[in-house]
Amino acid sequence: MLAPRIELRQKQSLALTPQLRQSIKLLGMSNLELGDYVAAAIERNPLLELAPPRERERGGPRMASGGGGVDPAILEGLAAGVTLADHLAEQIRAMRAPSAVIEAALILAEELEEDGYLRATPEELIARHRLRPSEIARGLALVRACDPAGVGARSLRECLALQLRERDRLDPAMEALLGNLGLAASGQRAELRRICGVDDEDLTEMLDEIRALDPKPGLRFSTPELQVAVPDVFVTAAPGGGWSVELNTDTLPRVLTNNQYSVDLGPKDAATRAFISECGANANWLVRSLEQRARTILRVATEIVALQGDFFTAGVSRMRPLTRRALADRLGLHESTVSRVTANKYIACAQGNLPMRFFFSSALEALGGGETFSAAAVRERIRQIIEAEPPARTLSDDRIVALLRAEGIDIARRTVAKYREGMGILSSVERRRRKSNLARV
Repeated sequence: MLAPRIELRQKQSLALTPQLRQSIKLLGMSNLELGDYVAAAIERNPLLELAPPRERERGGPRMASGGGGVDPAILEGLAAGVTLADHLAEQIRAMRAPSAVIEAALILAEELEEDGYLRATPEELIARHRLRPSEIARGLALVRACDPAGVGARSLRECLALQLRERDRLDPAMEALLGNLGLAASGQRAELRRICGVDDEDLTEMLDEIRALDPKPGLRFSTPELQVAVPDVFVTAAPGGGWSVELNTDTLPRVLTNNQYSVDLGPKDAATRAFISECGANANWLVRSLEQRARTILRVATEIVALQGDFFTAGVSRMRPLTRRALADRLGLHESTVSRVTANKYIACAQGNLPMRFFFSSALEALGGGETFSAAAVRERIRQIIEAEPPARTLSDDRIVALLRAEGIDIARRTVAKYREGMGILSSVERRRRKSNLARV
């Protein structure tokens, strides 16, 4: 017999509070973005103030939540443009939908990459944010309903389809064309006309429409790259051997809590006490979050240096294979945390000022089951081989494969071609033609 009843159940769940979500966001900020964020927080909170500059103490590895050497004029003068996530959040909050769906849409807006695509899998989103599949689906629908059209797509085809649907141009012929963009790239117009069921004039118009679309709609909100990247971490040779890893505290805002403001107000009513209490809680949270961010960056950078120590001694040719997942496992962190920590961060060393992502490289197997090679090291070896080729002839990709295999590197010809093209190196035929032209000059 069915009857209503009340039951008590216990379960554990992880809820992402607004402050926890903001702490996660702080990890992914560059030092300049962090400066903007802190400047805005100080402007809103009378209990926060920027600590005065202090002398930089050079020495061994150390950690600090701030380094005072930030010019307040820089913090105030950096114009913070509207980000893609902010632009979408403003639209999402104005939509009519259940609060859980609105919250899911706001989370997905934060998960979008710079170009506007959503590349995190549903499984990752469920594990990271405790979202239900239905909330992800409905939240993603809200994101895709926002301007600019095409954001929230998981592929180029999906991105273009969203823009065409907004223009009411996603008919069966256009869908067929989107499904065969490879034929368009290779110029197989006759095959495209057959698949789409259109004549040549219609096909030309359809291709022109697609060319007018934006394949990366999120980039219009991206911040232009700075000409000079400010290092977040310094790596120098330690006096007793090994490497010293130190945060660049000159670029980290160091904030203090000023409780004198509360004293100066004198007797307070209930509303004032509540305001002061909230400001105090927010100030303490920001101080702790900056300290935690600094500790995490230093911890990740120190482990990178420990694993890639040979690079700092001998250069790219001695780099080891390393993935973000492997580093996260070694540190006991989530892979997404390592991804955020290493985004937009730079390590300054004798080899230059390098992005942290530079130190991650996939592995290539060694012949005979020996130690694997990093893709970065193999790319560098390919570059060296081509630079050293005899003036009178050029080495084909097949010949380069043979040379690498002789060094114990198990690599395919197509991989050599991909690495060569990625470095902007011409094919053997084009290099031979260029050498011939130079010889005739």
